[in-house]
Amino acid sequence: MPDIDWFSKTKIDAVTTMLTEPFVHDFVRANIWHLRGRDVDLLVDTGMGIRPLAPEIDTPAGKPLLVVATHIHLDHVGSLHEFPLRAGPRHSAAYFNSMDDAVTYAHMFHDLDGAVSKLPAPGWKAADYKIPPAPLTRTLDEGDTVDLGDRQFRVLHLPGHSPDSIALFDEADGLFFAGDAIYDAMLIDDLPDSDRSAYRRTMQRLLDLPIRIGHGGHGPSFDAKRMREIANGYLRRTDGIGA
Repeated sequence: MPDIDWFSKTKIDAVTTMLTEPFVHDFVRANIWHLRGRDVDLLVDTGMGIRPLAPEIDTPAGKPLLVVATHIHLDHVGSLHEFPLRAGPRHSAAYFNSMDDAVTYAHMFHDLDGAVSKLPAPGWKAADYKIPPAPLTRTLDEGDTVDLGDRQFRVLHLPGHSPDSIALFDEADGLFFAGDAIYDAMLIDDLPDSDRSAYRRTMQRLLDLPIRIGHGGHGPSFDAKRMREIANGYLRRTDGIGA
């Protein structure tokens, strides 16, 4: 493989790093979050899987790394197979065994104009893109707990963008990993498995969530005030479709 820094890394604070793939089309350029816990590290989503992600994650040898897929779309599960501890939504759990293109939407990348702005390897073609199966070792649903030793996250099921979308919320600290349930960019609600009525219910629920900081699947991080602005904006735009 060529010598290329495929991933960018941004240190958010003493325990949090955001990775992304700057050479991937912005439609599928997702945020990847690495949080260092006391007993267990957490990785939220795994990007496109075009280049290996595991070597970029600096969890100490012998320390468990739990990888959580917030939903099964291509830009969040591409490198999931590289990690042994794989958690994801109970709603779509069976599909992780095959990563079928019809569920991940990997086929959308095959013909995406400007899929990458730099080749990840000589001869690489978007038409050959495929996501390897990554059977879940743990399924997550509403009310479940992800425990890192020094902090615990409650799992929230927040459908709309996709039926299986989950998020992680540290109720003690206010840290919120939102996946694609909400993020500070154009929200996508017109995929074949999107549900605008469900998305409206998710936004209404998020209006009252007491977050300190939210890290979404795309776009910049946001505070509680900004999250309410995003949610209210979506509710205004979709008013009249039913709730």
